[in-house]
Amino acid sequence: MSGAEVKGIDVSSGVANQPKNLAETVGGAKNRARAAFLAGEAHPGDLGIGLEDGLMAVPESRTGLMNIGICAVYDGKDFCLGASAAFEYPPAAIELVKKGMDINQAFHSLGLTDNPAVGSAQGAIGILTRCRWDRRETAKQALTAALIQMENKNLYGR
Repeated sequence: MSGAEVKGIDVSSGVANQPKNLAETVGGAKNRARAAFLAGEAHPGDLGIGLEDGLMAVPESRTGLMNIGICAVYDGKDFCLGASAAFEYPPAAIELVKKGMDINQAFHSLGLTDNPAVGSAQGAIGILTRCRWDRRETAKQALTAALIQMENKNLYGR
């Protein structure tokens, strides 16, 4: 979708600050996409895009949980979903999340960052990969995956 005009808008996910399962993460992305679509005066061809990162259960991982980025694209009638590559947070961070912190707070509390809003910057993934992969790349992966169905409607019965 080259040549697209993108306008950022801050909308509520309608879910916890730190989604703790895949259903909640998908729900947050869909809520954001719908809210973004409805926030402006939608024109034919306009899309609402929602991004949400959260945890999902992954058997045999060290903590039992991995982070995944979900993107929902909404055209006013239907949603298309995509996901980024998943990765695991350090066990100490997961323990703090289980006690009620979001991942920003956990990473800050553990001294892994001085930025209390690291998720709005490079993200925890930027810290863990020493900037080889950042939050923006996670969002790009999830968006690209979500657009597969939008750009190939005939293959998906849409």
